[in-house]
Amino acid sequence: MLYESTRGGLKSISSAEAIKKGIAPDGGLFVPEERVKLSLEDIGRLVNISYQERAVEILKHYIDDYTVEEITECVNSAYTKAKFGCDEIAPVHKLNENVFVQELWHGPTCAFKDMALQILPHLLVKAVRKLGEKDEVVILVATSGDTGKAALEGFKDVDGTRIIVFFPNNGVSEVQKMQMVTQEGKNVHAISVEGNFDDAQNGVKDIFGDMELNRRMEGGGYKFSSANSINWGRLVPQIVYYFSAYADLVKNSEVTLGDKINVVVPTGNFGNILAAYYALRMGLPINKLICASNDNNVLTDFIRTGVYDRRREFKKTISPSMDILISSNLERLLYEITEHNSERINDWMGRLKNDGMYIVDADVKKKISAVFWADFTNESDTLKTIEYLYKENDYLIDTHTAVGVDVYDKYVISTGDMTKTVISSTASPFKFNESVAKAIFGEEFIKGKNEFDLLEILSEKCRLPVPDSLKGLETREIRHNANCDKTEMKSQVEKILGI
Repeated sequence: MLYESTRGGLKSISSAEAIKKGIAPDGGLFVPEERVKLSLEDIGRLVNISYQERAVEILKHYIDDYTVEEITECVNSAYTKAKFGCDEIAPVHKLNENVFVQELWHGPTCAFKDMALQILPHLLVKAVRKLGEKDEVVILVATSGDTGKAALEGFKDVDGTRIIVFFPNNGVSEVQKMQMVTQEGKNVHAISVEGNFDDAQNGVKDIFGDMELNRRMEGGGYKFSSANSINWGRLVPQIVYYFSAYADLVKNSEVTLGDKINVVVPTGNFGNILAAYYALRMGLPINKLICASNDNNVLTDFIRTGVYDRRREFKKTISPSMDILISSNLERLLYEITEHNSERINDWMGRLKNDGMYIVDADVKKKISAVFWADFTNESDTLKTIEYLYKENDYLIDTHTAVGVDVYDKYVISTGDMTKTVISSTASPFKFNESVAKAIFGEEFIKGKNEFDLLEILSEKCRLPVPDSLKGLETREIRHNANCDKTEMKSQVEKILGI
């Protein structure tokens, strides 16, 4: 399988090269040049095998310049019971006869980002060796919360790599912030940025595109790469868990092989739901992809109208990992929908950068609407959903998953479609415990208590264990104090690398 840039500037490179580069030199994102197609028989063979074996079966089609033995080694290093706390890795919880929740947060940082970021370092290191590179790989990451810690944890002390994470100073939860600033590892750096996630993401993109800086990097023995979902090596492992969820439903006789399901994904940067779209294109029986947003509902508006307009108020919400107005992975979807028309992509992305908005053609909007349905949830309804699900189902969810559940309810009310549905649960409720505790016990209950107090209280009252990675977080040594303006991100990188 060969890869090309969505902007048309680079074609026919190997998956190892695409994973190593992260982003194309022309600013585009790498996508496979050809489609992967699986038969129902292929999908049926996934039913009675482990998550690790399912991962190998999917990944081998996309990264075929890696041997099956190399892929297996990467998979088995990433997805262990020791790291994920359960054999299933991404278990499916049955809410009722029609609705299932796939828990994607059992990894070491309690967020779905672990599903990709535990394997990406192994794929990247093998890619560098395959290509005969001797330079140190510098991973640049912009995070709205969960990606940062997951990337730091995944890359810590990995030989031949260094990782620099930028996060919005006041745009992540206290738990998320402490997870990053206390991160151990000789090759890790976490820097807070005075700005929002879009500022951090744009800053990282500008650094990648700075040709003069890249020349100095090469002279110093460094090469940039990315662990954001703009890196194909980050996106492709996410395809696996949609096939795994379906295989589990078949295994448990919840659906018959070939029956269609709906998939609901709470998303901001569009990477997680894009992985579901690739699964659909491969042949996974999906009826509708339901895109769930919070008050930063730029994706809802786009899917409904064909107008992408980031010129709106940026809202800080209780589902901060979705507080995004520039959804980078949407570019990949548009490239696929337009049959790899880089001219149209360049036009739209140019308009987004210069004018803050673009409008897709009627045919593109129609194709998107045929696959996707979208809505959003406000803060009040997010809290009500957490409360309702706990009291009615004795099931605790976080704020992001609650957005997905509420939007699913709106979908059913709007369409009457009772197709069996899998909702992606993207974070442990303990990771956003202040909002979860407020939803269940009320505003008065949480007064005077910080997020770390609430971890223990939530555990005791809900009879659930605090995840090991969050225990004692507030007492750990702060190792990263750097802070910068959004205009100073480049100088921070130069300082760390000494170039």
